[in-house]
Amino acid sequence: KYFSHIHNHTSFSILSSTIDINSLIKKTIEYKMDAVGITDYGNLMGVFNFLNKIKINNDTENKKIKPIIGCEFFISDNYLIKKFTKKNPDKIYNQVLFAKNKNGYDNLSKLCSQGFIDGYYSGIPRIGKNLIEQYKENLIAISGDLNSEITSTLLNKGEMEAEKIFKWWKKLFKDDFYIEILRHGLEEEDHVNKILIKFAKKYNVKIIAQNNNFYIDKKDSNAHDILLCIKNCQKQSTPIGKGKGFRFGFPNKEFYFKNKLQMYNLFSDIPEVFDNLKELIEKIEIYDISNPILLPKFEIPNKWIQTKFKLNDINYENEYLKYLTYKGAKKKFIHLNEQIKTQIEFELETIKKIGYPGYFLIVQDFILQAKKIGVEVGPGRGSVAGSVVAYCLDITKIDPIKYNLLFERFLNPDRISLPDIDIDFDDKGREKIIQWVVNKYGKDNVAQIITYGKMGAKSSIRDTARVLNLSLEETDKMAKMIPVYGTGPNFSLKEIMTKDINYLKNKLKFEELKNVIILKKIFKKKNTLQAKILKEAIEIEGSVRNTGIHACGIIITPSDIKKYIPVAKTKDSNLLLTQFDNKVVEQMGLLKMDFLGLKTLTIIKETLFLIKNFKLENIPLDDEKTYELFKTGETVAIFQYESRGMQKYLKQLKPDKFYDLIAMNALYRPGPIQYIPNFIARKHGYEKISYDLPELKEFLKETYGITVFQEQVMLISQKISGFSKGDADFLRKAIGKKENKLLSNMKTKFIYGGKQNGFSNKILEKIWKDWKSFASYAFNKSHSTCYSYIAFQTAYLKTHYPAEYMSSVLSNNMKSIKDISFFIEECKKIGVIVLGPDINESEYKFTVNKLGFIRFGIGAIKGIGESSVKSILKERKQKYNSILGLIKKVDLRLVNKKILENLVFSGAFDNFKNFQRSQYFYEENGSNIIEKMIKFGGQYKKIKENIQNSLFKNIKDVEILTPTLKSCENFNLF
Repeated sequence: KYFSHIHNHTSFSILSSTIDINSLIKKTIEYKMDAVGITDYGNLMGVFNFLNKIKINNDTENKKIKPIIGCEFFISDNYLIKKFTKKNPDKIYNQVLFAKNKNGYDNLSKLCSQGFIDGYYSGIPRIGKNLIEQYKENLIAISGDLNSEITSTLLNKGEMEAEKIFKWWKKLFKDDFYIEILRHGLEEEDHVNKILIKFAKKYNVKIIAQNNNFYIDKKDSNAHDILLCIKNCQKQSTPIGKGKGFRFGFPNKEFYFKNKLQMYNLFSDIPEVFDNLKELIEKIEIYDISNPILLPKFEIPNKWIQTKFKLNDINYENEYLKYLTYKGAKKKFIHLNEQIKTQIEFELETIKKIGYPGYFLIVQDFILQAKKIGVEVGPGRGSVAGSVVAYCLDITKIDPIKYNLLFERFLNPDRISLPDIDIDFDDKGREKIIQWVVNKYGKDNVAQIITYGKMGAKSSIRDTARVLNLSLEETDKMAKMIPVYGTGPNFSLKEIMTKDINYLKNKLKFEELKNVIILKKIFKKKNTLQAKILKEAIEIEGSVRNTGIHACGIIITPSDIKKYIPVAKTKDSNLLLTQFDNKVVEQMGLLKMDFLGLKTLTIIKETLFLIKNFKLENIPLDDEKTYELFKTGETVAIFQYESRGMQKYLKQLKPDKFYDLIAMNALYRPGPIQYIPNFIARKHGYEKISYDLPELKEFLKETYGITVFQEQVMLISQKISGFSKGDADFLRKAIGKKENKLLSNMKTKFIYGGKQNGFSNKILEKIWKDWKSFASYAFNKSHSTCYSYIAFQTAYLKTHYPAEYMSSVLSNNMKSIKDISFFIEECKKIGVIVLGPDINESEYKFTVNKLGFIRFGIGAIKGIGESSVKSILKERKQKYNSILGLIKKVDLRLVNKKILENLVFSGAFDNFKNFQRSQYFYEENGSNIIEKMIKFGGQYKKIKENIQNSLFKNIKDVEILTPTLKSCENFNLF
């Protein structure tokens, strides 16, 4: 008999299933099943990985599996309503639908998206039956479990009502409607199954057999139950049931992935269910859901087209890109020599060959717009800085020819792939440019990218321990025993418990190894609560716990994004959210832009505003005073160079040229940091600089003979072994990612090419060996150059405009009193005076006054928000001369007692004549003077508002008892 499981929930049925996609496929192969399906609750998040992993299996293994994509939707007649009561609750049913082909998948995707866009309520994406009617084409429906509309109606309203619902589904889906019989050993199922079989005979509907699976093996049932407890914030010791004092849980342990024999035995009395299932599966095609690369259309100005071309069928994008590039080149280069022209033409030809000139036009367009609306844009990020075209278009600000940066590191001419341009904006302006993109391309064509928060080793221990009622103290103790793997992710629990101590010894520090040994001992004590927690935590580790929003990724599509991928909505953003994560959206052919918010750019922008009439372009990169700052290691608040470790090395290195800073930026990272002492020693002549070949000096001279950058490897391979630019990039990737198969092929090519060019095998082998051990740590020179450039800008501003720069630094760290104190100390070190807050001079942020001193910002005082400060500043047309004078003017709803007290404490009123802070905290009859003043202010404002309707012509004619200050001994907090 034929059988395959098609009703499976994966970990993307969030906190409802322990099944991961790899285990699902592995079990399908083990049980020799021909197909497998996924039907997650209300979403398609796991679909791409599911299809991709099955494709990999089918391409490499003899056993082929048919993937079946489905979704278990939540149906509500009131899906557009977002408010319900206990007396009038929402009625939600589950409904499983499968896609027969790509068109069916598109309809599943649209239904799924609408569930989040229009029907999302109380954590549930709901759809209406009207939407199913609209998108039913090429979908298969099955009757479903006890929560489906048919079975739920049968149990709650009886057979007659259920039959009406049954007929509706039959009429809508005709032969693509099947009755699903489930036998998990439940009485309610037995009752429902009898009626469903009766309906099947009466209406000639075929029956299929399934098991509704939420975990792989029966032994996983307890881990699954723990997961449900985590979801519902319950202790496992609470009994399963309905009502107060009970919790939700599955009734038995039968919801697992059973083998064929088990399923045959369960349904031996109705053998036709297996043939019917085979028929259903045969209706489903194998299809690909990925798209060709999709770029939004860039609108080229009609005026330009009309002046340049007469024909309508010419590819305007390539020509317009060329026009803008050469237009920019004339501004960027004083002499547009043959070397520059040749490079430009090579890049334009490569861009034309891969077919994405529109990508560059789109990026330069929003960068141009950012500058127009006053958003600071970084000089570049990542490998795009190696492109002369990008430099000419003002996408980057670094001359790649001057710094020997490589276009092929950014875009491999031998491989068609979408370029990847990441852009840094000032963190305050990032939202403005995203909004501009939404306005230009349409809100239905722009989306943010989802992230999946998965349970790590520590969080799975903490969650499991909470459910199993272990004390917080013991839980914390266990979780903290999990070692951290360098700067990488935590070890998995499974790895800790299964790997040999000798393996772990090489990876861990001594203290970490001690903790792991303790954990292993705990794990072996089978009957303890802690051992049970570790065992179950291993099972739920890796489960999706929640979803979030990618920090910087934005998707832009040519038309409505719902045509290409399923989307969701979140309360944290007005934008749509992809259901696929960062890696998948790129594989799906969608244009992903990384819009990053960089606080340092905001600091630079605000510093320039304070300085007035100064442009960053005027900063000379050979400024001696700035290098003096780096040499002395006085790099607090300097981008990328402020850590204590970096300061220590800078004092030893004493950098005196920009190339030194670029190299240090690349070296000060895990791995290559070990080579910094050699780099320093070679610069100062303590260690001999040597080259394996004279030809290498050209590329390694600036880094004193050490291979620091990936670009150096690429250039050397071209020089020594005649590698093409594309092959040089493949080599760079192979070394960096340690891809052994590719490395082996590349080594053969490198040795052969080197020999052909007259170099000895011995030298070539040595170069290759050095590359394998050291160059795997080599960094992207383009990125290092860009970020070193930002660092130099910050260092120059700190050196030449210390008050303005440090004021901006303080303003951008106002949320942390610890950071404020730290940077004020730095101001003292460099001779910049920071004055306390003053109600008549301070602004919301830190500012520089006429004497060149930094004035403390009112917004940095604890407990004082921006709206309160705005009220104070709005009424400060003339200087305040007393607290009472301020109270008379400001909005007392915003500037309340607590705000006034904090202003007094901070010294903001200390410049008032005869002011004593202690007077304002003298209590009499249970209240202090500030409370009395606020009361007075309320009366004063009320009378002032009503003065026009009063018999009095002037507020002075009204007698109000003005609070008087008591004489007190003064105190000072500073």
